[in-house]
Amino acid sequence: MENTLKITNVLSDPTRYNIYQYLIKEHGEVNVNDIAKAFFIHPNVARLHLSKLEDIGMVVSYNLKSGKGGRPSRRYRLSDQVIELNFPHRDYKLLSSIALEAFMELGEPGKVALYQTGKKYGQKLMENQHNNLQPQSITIENKMRLLEDAGTLLGMYPSFSYNEEENVISFHINNCPFKEIASSNHTIICNMHQAFIKGMLEVLFENVQLQEVNNMFEGCENCTYIARI
Repeated sequence: MENTLKITNVLSDPTRYNIYQYLIKEHGEVNVNDIAKAFFIHPNVARLHLSKLEDIGMVVSYNLKSGKGGRPSRRYRLSDQVIELNFPHRDYKLLSSIALEAFMELGEPGKVALYQTGKKYGQKLMENQHNNLQPQSITIENKMRLLEDAGTLLGMYPSFSYNEEENVISFHINNCPFKEIASSNHTIICNMHQAFIKGMLEVLFENVQLQEVNNMFEGCENCTYIARI
């Protein structure tokens, strides 16, 4: 409980919370000056916010030598540790791991069920988020905005772009909401997640061909997809 109160206290500051969101979206390393410029604050204030996030394990840092002498630059990045707050405590991660293992033991039917379930819930999310949705009356730009909003709500922090000449949408998933359970068997989880995303896309577009280009579990900075619409 003491640790939970410490975490909520640190994240109660709006600027600090937004810095953490910024780190998730950027999915890279920053220094104090990067944060100071991004949030229009003094470097000392930026350093304080980053230190507070590091104190609760949400951010880690290290010194980077420039090779030119002088003081090393301190770099900050997101911690691999996941912070979970539940009142009272509930271990949904354990439940999801048990369910996943059960599906895995079913073999190919289990994989198919995971794929179909992921796609169904992807479609359901978009339909619930946007009642009376009429895809034919919405521009491509607005459709991408709807997808970004839904993806951010799920903790994916996606970014979309559209190539009009090729009629292709490319997008990055900057945060994996299934990271903890995917670390042990990412192929199954990634297939389910891809079906989930395809389900979201098919609410807005017909005949979507979705292709994975990069996967963060294979050493890439983020997961990248191309959707041919």
